[in-house]
Amino acid sequence: MKSFLQTQNWLDFQKHVGRKTWRFDNGKIKANIIQHDLPFGKNYLYIPHGPEIYFDEISGGIKNELAQFVAYLKNIAHEEKSIFIKIEPLDDKVMEVVHEFGFKKSSKKIQPQRSVVIDLSKTEDELLSLMHHKTRYNIRVGERKGLLLREKNDLDSFWKLLKNTAKNDNFSTHNKDYYEKLLNTPELNIKTVFVEHDARPLDNVRDRLMAGAILLTFEDTVYYLHGAMDREYKSWMAPYLMHWEIIKWAKAQGYHYYDFWGIDAKHWPGVTRFKLGFGGQQVEYPGSFDLPISRIWYLIYKVARKVF
Repeated sequence: MKSFLQTQNWLDFQKHVGRKTWRFDNGKIKANIIQHDLPFGKNYLYIPHGPEIYFDEISGGIKNELAQFVAYLKNIAHEEKSIFIKIEPLDDKVMEVVHEFGFKKSSKKIQPQRSVVIDLSKTEDELLSLMHHKTRYNIRVGERKGLLLREKNDLDSFWKLLKNTAKNDNFSTHNKDYYEKLLNTPELNIKTVFVEHDARPLDNVRDRLMAGAILLTFEDTVYYLHGAMDREYKSWMAPYLMHWEIIKWAKAQGYHYYDFWGIDAKHWPGVTRFKLGFGGQQVEYPGSFDLPISRIWYLIYKVARKVF
């Protein structure tokens, strides 16, 4: 199982936003390693959707290979004064073999542990039939309102929508510079799309932009990385139309899957219901695991997370 988070292009993007990075690749184990800063001048090392272990390429003992890899990680951690190492593998087998090296389950996840994935090999009628009836109805509302999906590179418009969404839904965002660098890294195959009104003059429409999304394409999958909407026009159902149009576009382009990139019924109940309404398959990954390097600082970090 491959992830764009373990590509060289993603590692180069992380360097571009100012993070220190390393790449481990001996042909048997591969890992993008990214340093994340913490308060008080501390940091931790993070491996998103990894490490990737190619078990078929390992002819000797897996423990020896893993011991070398973990020693490599610890060496970096000691040099950088990192207080722990966090990994979030996609493969259950990876977690089974690294567990004995001291990695423990963590409640703090960076990437979503669950997602919803649409199988684009189905016909449009089949895809619609799998949706919740309210989702189908809301898509039709957007169509009747004359909403259209258009692609354009417009960071300012997306940032405006995103700030509005973050304020209303009470979540934090990256800073604007992060999104600017994301949109201007061509190697990542990023595109921005917006739902607009069809340009007919309407006195009650202040701004034609109703919703927007940042998409990333990698191999056979389209990923919905970031999304935003104008709450003033919630009744126009722009996000429903937006995802249906993206699904149809991805299918027409020959992609096999559309990944909604994250659900969590506890922390994001509304967003989770929305995404599940499209009828895709729920996918769950092993989760997040930490290897403490400085046990005192790691304890302080965990206590601080609970307090703040």
